[in-house]
Amino acid sequence: MPERRTFLKALGAGALGAAATGFSTPPARAPSASTYASDPSPPDSAPTNWVWMTPELDVSGEEWRRRFERLRAHNIDAILPQVYTNSAAYYGSDFLPVEDEWLETILPPAKEVGLEVHGWMVSMPCTIPKIVNQHKEWFVVNRNGESAVDNPAYVDYYKFTCPNRPGAQDFIERRVEEITSIDGLDGIHFDYIRFPDVVIAEALQPKYGIVQHEEQAPYDYCYCDVCRSKFERDHGADPYDLEDPTTSTAWRLFRYESITNLVNDRLIPIARENGKAVSAATFPNWEAVRQRWHHWNLDYVHPMLYHNFYHAGANWVRDETRAGIERLRGQGRSTRLYSGLNVGAVAPGGLERLIEKAHEGDASGITLFAAGSMNDALWTAFAEATSKA
Repeated sequence: MPERRTFLKALGAGALGAAATGFSTPPARAPSASTYASDPSPPDSAPTNWVWMTPELDVSGEEWRRRFERLRAHNIDAILPQVYTNSAAYYGSDFLPVEDEWLETILPPAKEVGLEVHGWMVSMPCTIPKIVNQHKEWFVVNRNGESAVDNPAYVDYYKFTCPNRPGAQDFIERRVEEITSIDGLDGIHFDYIRFPDVVIAEALQPKYGIVQHEEQAPYDYCYCDVCRSKFERDHGADPYDLEDPTTSTAWRLFRYESITNLVNDRLIPIARENGKAVSAATFPNWEAVRQRWHHWNLDYVHPMLYHNFYHAGANWVRDETRAGIERLRGQGRSTRLYSGLNVGAVAPGGLERLIEKAHEGDASGITLFAAGSMNDALWTAFAEATSKA
């Protein structure tokens, strides 16, 4: 494995030199940790438009270069390639199961054409058999006392680890340390940095054959021994002894703070120390996943404003964008907000309208989900709409 680490670190210098071939100069790297206070101010060269990318393993480096040139030509400044799923790494990890060294393929051509590259990491869920089998205590427990290992909510991969378990914290930290040590990367992007959805988006409920009008016990986390004892120490009551845990402000805030403390106190400092920017994919209905992201010390935030999940239209994207920015400003934060759009759910004209409304809500730019859902007509619409914006 050491030769892979050397290769990745060498990209930090080598890729910048390739910019002299006629492509745009790559944006400046994120400042070092000492540049930031608790609320960082992103540099003026921050990207405007982003795209999430899932691994494609049968594409050559030369083909990736052509694709990345096209992204740049259509107003994309940064990519979010998935480098760790809930089960495997897509880079030469020294300790995780490695599915493929995809990052090693795409990073050089992406940097050569001037794209920023922020490694997209699934954070809390874990389905690595060794972890699941040997560390069941790391995983969240619902209000019925059922472990996510045995009874995951909604789908099998919803095996979330607990933000208060020291072993789980260390496991996430180690991933962040390894990914942010890759010099060719501009940043790290946290996804699934939350609890399972206690109430899922309305349009998705029929998919799972459920109706949720309130918080139900099978989906309400985490009631593990560590969470309960920490809450009782701080508030004098076991959550199970509360008259109605779903209406307890203290218990709700405890879950919010459990995720926030993990992000702000343990994960972001690692990225800062390694000179990387930090971003996250977040929920507009943040209460449902205990994800108070407007309290996080992020450079960039990408709320997933997938309007079709909420039976909503373009005006909802504008309103949610504006509401997210207001929440950030209410906390005195200068985090840049990018409206995440689900392009698999729209025609070209609809995409143009979503982009227009996102900018009416003062978004810093657009993030597309995902590259694999785009076609020629959508790229043309995206380029035209973002150029106007």
